[in-house]
Amino acid sequence: MTQPMPTAVTTNGTVAVKIVQAIAAPAAPVVTEVNAVSSVDLSCYLTGDGYAAETSENTVEDPRLCSKQIFEARGDFTDTLEITYVFNPASPTDDGARLALPPGTAAFLVTRWAVDSEDAFAASDLVDVIPFEAGIQRKQAPTRNGVHRITQKLFITGPVQRDVAIVGGG
Repeated sequence: MTQPMPTAVTTNGTVAVKIVQAIAAPAAPVVTEVNAVSSVDLSCYLTGDGYAAETSENTVEDPRLCSKQIFEARGDFTDTLEITYVFNPASPTDDGARLALPPGTAAFLVTRWAVDSEDAFAASDLVDVIPFEAGIQRKQAPTRNGVHRITQKLFITGPVQRDVAIVGGG
């Protein structure tokens, strides 16, 4: 029997990213927290390559005198995140990302994958929740036929919650 071909989801327009000011339990964010008026939707500010999250995992070597092979075990790991977004200081309504992320800002980045980014965040959506402190906003060099961009490191300040479901209620 042949395995059916799994359906792939294109990345274009299917990633939604919000800055959320407060989440009581990051492993179980509440829909009202994620959709709070104070939340800022970064989805349309981020550039196509502007969400650079990485995880690096260290290796614990386990050499044994009796073996020619060196064994390994999982070590600690580091999550990092850097974002790049457009900005427009001449128009505050078109400058939401820059204004929401001054250096030192502490909040949560909530990212939903593989769902139309225009859909509202809802109970049972799977999201990543990343607690962060914003670093310095670094304006990128202007380029011909380009747009003004800022790149900013978001320092991860607590455990990253991966693929947790948004819960209903308030």
